[in-house]
Amino acid sequence: MANLIRLDKAVSQVTDLSRSDVKRAAWAGRITVNGEVVTSSSTKIQANDVLCLDDEPLHEPGPRYIMLNKPLGYVSATKDGEHPTVLDLIDEPNKSKLHIAGRLDIDTTGLVLLTDDGQWSHKVTSPNHHCDKTYYALLADRIVEDAVAKFAKGIWLNNEKKRTKPAKLEVLFANEVRITIGEGRYHQVKRMFAALGNQVLELHRERIGDIFLDEELQEGEYRPLTPEEIASVQ
Repeated sequence: MANLIRLDKAVSQVTDLSRSDVKRAAWAGRITVNGEVVTSSSTKIQANDVLCLDDEPLHEPGPRYIMLNKPLGYVSATKDGEHPTVLDLIDEPNKSKLHIAGRLDIDTTGLVLLTDDGQWSHKVTSPNHHCDKTYYALLADRIVEDAVAKFAKGIWLNNEKKRTKPAKLEVLFANEVRITIGEGRYHQVKRMFAALGNQVLELHRERIGDIFLDEELQEGEYRPLTPEEIASVQ
């Protein structure tokens, strides 16, 4: 015998509607099952039944892969009691199932990846998969002359027991740099420059692995990743 599921549960799993919302939608005649209007949200349906809401077919979303250009002031979290989150910028059904593959601080901008594919997310964030990340940084002071060599060797961070992994530092101007790191310690980029007696004023992530922030995305905008971008994470 096929497994049965309540209509309100089935609809709420693939939309942003609560079960109470589904109940009201059913009463209003907005939900059909296999072409027939169903007004009771407690009706049991089968997994292969065709569900529609307002004549639009409903189906389980995913897996989804999203690129977001994060602005200042947003936290990389699904919920926060004090600040807006990156999910507040996403207008997608069931967005609560998305999680962040590579977080950014509230005062850091740029590339954020969101997905509901847990294995893919792990590959982005795990050091074992060597998904390097590149940032642009504006510094308070001129970069010291031996900074490139120090970053290439690894930096001793305050209260850490070992150096950072070798990082690539490209000096763009006196106090503007591009830095590529292969790990993700807490506030790592800021702490690396602090170890050299400097301060990061602005930080912007440009790249994760082979995925570059789309220059056409304005701050707060997002788009699906291309198949090539998704496949680049191995």
